[in-house]
Formats: sequence, C-alpha cells, structure tokens
Amino acid sequence: MDFSRDGQWVTYVSNPEGTLWRSKLDGTARLQLTYPPMHTALAHWSPDGRQIAFSGSFPGKPWQVFLISKDGGSPQSLTAENAFETDPSWSQDGNTLAIGHHDLVHDDQTYIELFDVKTRKISQVPDSKGIFAPRWSPDGRYILAITAAGNDKLMLYDVKNQKWRQLNTSVNSFGYLAWSPDSAYIYFDTILNGDTGYFRLRISDSKMEKLVDLKKIRLYRDQFGPSDHAGEKAGFSSPQKETGSIELSGSVHKCGQNRNHSPRKS
Repeated sequence: MDFSRDGQWVTYVSNPEGTLWRSKLDGTARLQLTYPPMHTALAHWSPDGRQIAFSGSFPGKPWQVFLISKDGGSPQSLTAENAFETDPSWSQDGNTLAIGHHDLVHDDQTYIELFDVKTRKISQVPDSKGIFAPRWSPDGRYILAITAAGNDKLMLYDVKNQKWRQLNTSVNSFGYLAWSPDSAYIYFDTILNGDTGYFRLRISDSKMEKLVDLKKIRLYRDQFGPSDHAGEKAGFSSPQKETGSIELSGSVHKCGQNRNHSPRKS
C-alpha cells in the first residue's frame, strides 16, 4: 500500500490475486490497474500523483519494474527482461527512480541503480554492491537500503555527498522500510527476527522505538517472504470486502493509521 503525496489517493495490491488497484482514501473512485497473470508488489506513487511505479512479474519471468498511469492503461516495463529488479522508489522531483537490482546467488552482484524517467538511462549508485531495497527519503536527501548478505544492516546513502553509512540499531533483521513524511524517521518490521515487532528509528541519533508487538499477529506468505497483519507491508484489511487483504509497500501516511483498518513485511 502507498499513499499519494497529497494524501488523497491510495494504491494497493489485492491478495491472493496480486492485482494492483487505486482508490480515494474512502474507497471511492476505485480502479483496477493490472490483471492476471501479472502479479504485482511494492507500488509507489510518483510525487505529482500521476503515475505509479511497481514491481511486477509474469509466470516464468523474473520480477521487473513497471510504470502505469493512475488512470490505467498498459504497464510500461522499465528494466531488462532477464534482470531481477524490484523496489522502485521515487526521487523528490519525480525525475528518477531508485531500483534494486538483485542477483539471488551472488550478493556482490546485487546493487542499486538509478533510472532517469525522461532519458531512460540507467546508472549504478556508487558503492551499492551488496545492498538492496532502496527507499528515497521524501526530502530527497537520502536513500535508505538493506544489506543483501544477512538482511541485517540498515544503510543510509547521502545523495549529495554520495557516501554510505550504517545506521546503529539493536536489531539485525529488517523488513519493508518506510519513511515518515518529514524524513525524520524510518519504519520497519522485524518479522524474521526473534523480537518480532514494528519499529521506528530516528535518523538524527538512531533512537529506536518499538511501536507494535507482532508476536501474536497471524502471518501469511507473500511474494517476498512472510508478512504480518502494522508496517510498510504490514497488512491492512481492504475497505472493500471483495478485494480481500492488501499489502502496504509505500510510506507512512501523514494522517496516521485509518482506524477502520485492522493491523498486518523486504
């Protein structure tokens, strides 16, 4: 699930179908954007609210990154057919997408690349080998990501200075990263860790808080591992009964949790 920057729209993935939808926050103006056999995940609104970038796959094909208009149409593939690429994340101006390029066997062939939406040119983020799951901060200053070997370190990239640094945390497993709208905090779950919960960490001093204990939350398996029923892909029940459960793969909504949603992980 991801909210548009103006807070008026939401995009989400319907499970188990894996189809992409968008609607107003109250459930009106609902539109199905993709159809089987395409399976979708990790959708994110462009800053101007006109497009949605998402990860998609077809049977027998690797995950790729696609763009689609909020009004529907044919999804446009941005990446090579033989590459495993996911986690599209928009720059502040909407001109660039950070994308995770994955090698499922060799961690050193996993890295983050930048896709220029206008020129369609691709470049690799310096020193990003072995790092995946990029999340660009709303203010454009940073890209947050996770180390591929062990999924156990949070890495912060200073876009201007082109430097990485590790964030100090007391946990060693991270899932489905999300930024606060003011870029001051990051949110994540620890479904693959013994201390299962949903956390937030302040960027300025690495102060960490456990917001929700997920030990008693029922889990189910989705495209990228187990998910819970509070977080970026912590799940919420869909406002429409017929769409089932939905995955939250974007950012923390500035208006907070919708009380009509009941609490539910890259």
